[in-house]
Amino acid sequence: MFGYHGKFLQVDLGTGEIKVLELKADDLKKFIGGSSLAAMLMYDRIKPGQSPLSPDTPLVFATGPFTGTRVPMVSRLAICGISPLTGIWGESTTGGTFPFKLKASGFDGIFITGKADRPVYLYLNNGKAEIRDASSLWGIDTYEVQKKLKDELQDAGVSVACIGPAGEKMVPYACVMNDKGRAAGRCGLGALMGSKKLKAVVAAGNLKTELANKEKMDELTKQARNTVISHYMNPIYRELGTLVYMELGMALGDVPAKYFTKSVFPAEKIGGKALKETYNATKDACYGCPMMCARVVKNFNGIDEVHGPEYETAAAFGPLCMNYDLNSIVMANHLCNAYGLDTMSAGVSIAYAMHLYENGILTKDRAGMEIEWGNGDLIVRLVEMIVNRQGIGELLGQGVRRMAEELKADPEEAAHVKGLELPMHDARAFQGQALCYATGPRGACHLKGSHYRFDLGSMAVPELGIAPSDRLKSEGKAEVSAIVQNYNEVFDSLLLCKFATLSATQISEMLSNITGWEYTPTDLNTAGERSINIKRAISNKLGVSRKDDRMPRICIQALTEGSTEGKSPDMGLMLKEYYDYRKWDWDTGKPSRQKLVELSLEQAAIDLWPSS
Repeated sequence: MFGYHGKFLQVDLGTGEIKVLELKADDLKKFIGGSSLAAMLMYDRIKPGQSPLSPDTPLVFATGPFTGTRVPMVSRLAICGISPLTGIWGESTTGGTFPFKLKASGFDGIFITGKADRPVYLYLNNGKAEIRDASSLWGIDTYEVQKKLKDELQDAGVSVACIGPAGEKMVPYACVMNDKGRAAGRCGLGALMGSKKLKAVVAAGNLKTELANKEKMDELTKQARNTVISHYMNPIYRELGTLVYMELGMALGDVPAKYFTKSVFPAEKIGGKALKETYNATKDACYGCPMMCARVVKNFNGIDEVHGPEYETAAAFGPLCMNYDLNSIVMANHLCNAYGLDTMSAGVSIAYAMHLYENGILTKDRAGMEIEWGNGDLIVRLVEMIVNRQGIGELLGQGVRRMAEELKADPEEAAHVKGLELPMHDARAFQGQALCYATGPRGACHLKGSHYRFDLGSMAVPELGIAPSDRLKSEGKAEVSAIVQNYNEVFDSLLLCKFATLSATQISEMLSNITGWEYTPTDLNTAGERSINIKRAISNKLGVSRKDDRMPRICIQALTEGSTEGKSPDMGLMLKEYYDYRKWDWDTGKPSRQKLVELSLEQAAIDLWPSS
């Protein structure tokens, strides 16, 4: 198989059995790789009522056909399972060097089940794998784990994906860290690793996959690199990183402040320029990426090296909490990296606690302290308490949905979709984004439905009819939102960074010449639609219905300030149009039997519609 090794490593941590899971060409043609292939492999293993932390629940690491090639911005990996935070389909992607190393180890991915009787790590190297003892690594942070494993293996070239104390203690939104500050951040898959006593996965090797047409790929890769480098956003990201969006986003009303109740704040205090000037932050990049959008801060408060913060993190610990102390934002970000904690869910949960405290729902007696807006030192302290499941940190670590339930607060003020906290792009600023949040496969996610990027004009896909629209209107958003979601699914199948500014034609040509199978932009859209629907079918098995496709009131009610003043997305209108376009059943929230069969998802059709 061109572009693939054609096999996953299959590991049962309970029995210690390691074997090879052979991949079928037809499955790879239809699902491509990454999170889509992971969903296909996991589908039969997911049963109604299944616990995310059950030993039988799979944890999947998956690369794609682009991973390991010279195409720019493809050192990406998907990690998938049932989310310990949401209880439904969960996935996250990460960059760095680890994805290339995993592919070079001789496997397209890893399918993990079972629970070890002691802490362990997996070691993959040139087609071989073994389970090794990690007892001495349990309890230490992610930076130290990576260093110790490289020292133990006497190989600085290995790459490590691991959990920190948050994952070990199964905080529901614990993440997986690799290559120092790279994170598979969302959905709590670090807690899933922790439940299996899996401290780390270590990858090394130099095994490559063959390309169907190497000569043509050399030409296409050169064109792709030129496309990325010449895009107007490339020098901007290289200069100031993703934090450059803070000022522009505030002007657009796209950065939520004071727990989604405001949109105007002093953005210049915590933007990309402020980070660079205050700390002399330098640029960093995933392996083989010419964009270099990441930032590194050296010698920060006695810490040799801090990675980030990125835009989402700075917005969550910053304006969402009414905090403009950059020092505390950088520190909170570092602690999340070191302990292995999703910065978005942590920031939203802390901001929610501040909101509840202001409104008298969370009291000083219950919290054990005052929880005031804008207190940077408090934010840092609460991050540590969340990781240690200490005091009020135990509740905050459960996420906003469970916080609202525990405190008997208005559920319409809990900023989540299906249990996943809202990202830092305001649904009032890009109303198609609200629809993507409500219907996304893993809950509220700006990466699964990045409508804001298309409406801003920084990306367009004319081959599939995706072009900028009136960002403040709800009419006519359903079809384009669905196609935007399909297209993002393809990126997580290939795998390809969402910042890659390549056309659908370029992507389909490269996929065709890597695999030897013919793909067109329309084929990519179909593959993305298939991916959306199999993930939806998994979540339907786990209890998701139409009532879960909703936005909390606090995140869509009209504001009285900023560029979105008086604007609110019409969720009823958009959802009905979306269901009609997707051919999802309005009563149940399931993809119709006809749609599932059309997408060659026959088993899902039988499972969801047994009497049809």
